[in-house]
Amino acid sequence: MSLQITECPSPNHEERRAPIDMLLLHYTGMETGEAARERLCDASAKVSAHYLVEEDGRVLRLVPEERRAWHAGVASWRGQSDINSCSIGIEIVNGGHDFGYPDFPVAQVAAVEMLCLDILVRHKITPARVLGHSDVAPERKADPGEKFPWARLAKAGVGHWVAPQDIVDGPVLQRGDRGDTVAELQFQLADYGYGIEVLGVFDAKTEAVVKAFQRHFRPAQVDGIADVSTVATLRLLRDALAG
Repeated sequence: MSLQITECPSPNHEERRAPIDMLLLHYTGMETGEAARERLCDASAKVSAHYLVEEDGRVLRLVPEERRAWHAGVASWRGQSDINSCSIGIEIVNGGHDFGYPDFPVAQVAAVEMLCLDILVRHKITPARVLGHSDVAPERKADPGEKFPWARLAKAGVGHWVAPQDIVDGPVLQRGDRGDTVAELQFQLADYGYGIEVLGVFDAKTEAVVKAFQRHFRPAQVDGIADVSTVATLRLLRDALAG
């Protein structure tokens, strides 16, 4: 399979304000690919991405990579808030959680993988800077979600990944908990990159960030509860990044 890209220009872009060092993946979250394409190319919608990957694997280029597309919205990662300026955005046609959240077709995943590899090589983006929309906007977004095959992409060289630790009985941290163990969890999430303060209180934002982490790195159970598996997987990810 060779990567073939069709031009489908969107008017929604502007000058970048930072160098490219991130790749951000989304699902479209609309009923059809056609509806998503129309919206991403609608000047009045004021949203766009650099690429749109259809269910059959067709890749459309909507915005030139050197331009700032409008796909991340209010977001942050490692203290940086202008994610649109530093990232390339790929929208993947999928109805998402609001429209049945179907599996990602094999042809589509293969195309996403090839497109990502091409972008990563050209821009020298590090694995830990390949993220989902939910990672940078955990309180607003759930995409590309727990069905997205992050493990497969990582095996091909796209993204940072460790095998999730098994879900077992044990102590958990959840909404309403307080103390040093909560503060340590928040510190580790923030140290990895998530936009969260170390307050020692497991609040609604902490729950949202834990869910985002689970969607990406421990997708077998997404509940916002920091169980043994979630905490251990986070620790392994941080160790792998440091090593």
